[in-house]
Amino acid sequence: MKKLDFAKGIFVLAAGFFLAAPVNAQTSDDELAKHPEFTSSGYLVYPEPVNIKYTKAPAGYKPFYISHYGRHGSRYHHNDEEYKYLFETLAKADSAQKLTELGKQTLAYTKVLVDKAAPRKGDLTQVGVKQHEGIANRMSKNFGDVFKDWNIGGKKITPYVRSYASTSGRCIVSMAAFIGELRSLNPKIHSELISGKSYMKFISAFDWGKLDYSKVKTYTDESDKLWKNVNPQQFLEKLFNDYNYVVNNVDTNGFYNHFFEIATSLQGMDKPLLDEIAQAAKVPADTFVNLFTTEEKIARWKAQNAWWYSLEGTSPLINRPDGLNFAKPTLQNILEEADEAIAVDTTINARAAQAPIAATLRFGHDATLLPLSALMQLPVANAKVSDLSKLHEQWNDFRIIPMAANLQMVFYKSKNKPILVKILYNEIEQTLPIECKAQDNAKNAQCPAAPYYRWEDVRNFYSALLKN
Repeated sequence: MKKLDFAKGIFVLAAGFFLAAPVNAQTSDDELAKHPEFTSSGYLVYPEPVNIKYTKAPAGYKPFYISHYGRHGSRYHHNDEEYKYLFETLAKADSAQKLTELGKQTLAYTKVLVDKAAPRKGDLTQVGVKQHEGIANRMSKNFGDVFKDWNIGGKKITPYVRSYASTSGRCIVSMAAFIGELRSLNPKIHSELISGKSYMKFISAFDWGKLDYSKVKTYTDESDKLWKNVNPQQFLEKLFNDYNYVVNNVDTNGFYNHFFEIATSLQGMDKPLLDEIAQAAKVPADTFVNLFTTEEKIARWKAQNAWWYSLEGTSPLINRPDGLNFAKPTLQNILEEADEAIAVDTTINARAAQAPIAATLRFGHDATLLPLSALMQLPVANAKVSDLSKLHEQWNDFRIIPMAANLQMVFYKSKNKPILVKILYNEIEQTLPIECKAQDNAKNAQCPAAPYYRWEDVRNFYSALLKN
């Protein structure tokens, strides 16, 4: 098992491997064993790109607009009661003299979390802030033409960036970090920061209460097989010295799963908290995620991965698009705001009267971004798998919704030629299942090569999809 460096707030080896392979690459048990950090599911810190080279745009084309949807960055665990539950369960066992020495260290660890992390449940960490600053920095540098001034009649007009955020504080702070970085690179950029309940209809339309697949037998039969491979006993015996006490006093599955999620969330925590944990427990902070064996991590992740896939993915076992439908308002907003930006850029009167719309940025949640990527039929999220034991070979939640995961649509223009667009997912170019309808004999409408697509074809494809 590779040592995890929580002192830097990241998994040291995650990003290089993650981006060395295509975003929809298959994942084997051997690869998961080499990179157990992937089993943290949506808690994986953002896999920052390394030495990515983008496909050159067709001759004469330059980027002019970006449409974006990003998940908030790394955060504290979302449920303060789960922090408290772990501590109280261990404290009760300690009073009964039922903890091992390792269990006592774990009690100290959970006490720090109750005191320092629970009050900040769901808040963005500074690790999360830096993730969005990094994405904004690369966006500006990779597509610099988007943020340059327009020159109209000898007058320079500064570009305008429109940003929406979920009403969740971690999304608002993510938005502020992103815009702050863009403005540090170009202080003249005009920015509008928007958040409110009325915008949630396209920023985060997902409703957890409206999806219940617990009675869909085709799903539960397969899912139950995976959860049967998750056995808490070996883990719990490391913390408690009397397993009969555990059976009679501890919700073994609940404790195991809550502990796993909170322990894997530590990778996104800031160094002062990690240092305080290490001082109190007298062992490095990463000790607690490594209480789980690699095999235990993989088994639990496979079950969790299947849950996400079935809830909001393209699972044929569910055979209805309820989860994907929650992303339709987001996709509709993407199409509408892109049309507005293009109209401003290409209409003479609009160019004279309005500042260019350089980018539309949206900051929300995994529960919107995951179904959006599936709805848009991106390779990273479009697998159709009925045997959930093999799902990991084609579909991985950690590739789709790590912290600060993002979708970017970059629009290109050239004089007297069709608007083109390419899609990046986590800053990696994507191919789309979209056919170009251009006539071969139409010089100004020739089909580009992937990852570039005519906006007209992309818009028509997604507009038709939204009607179905």
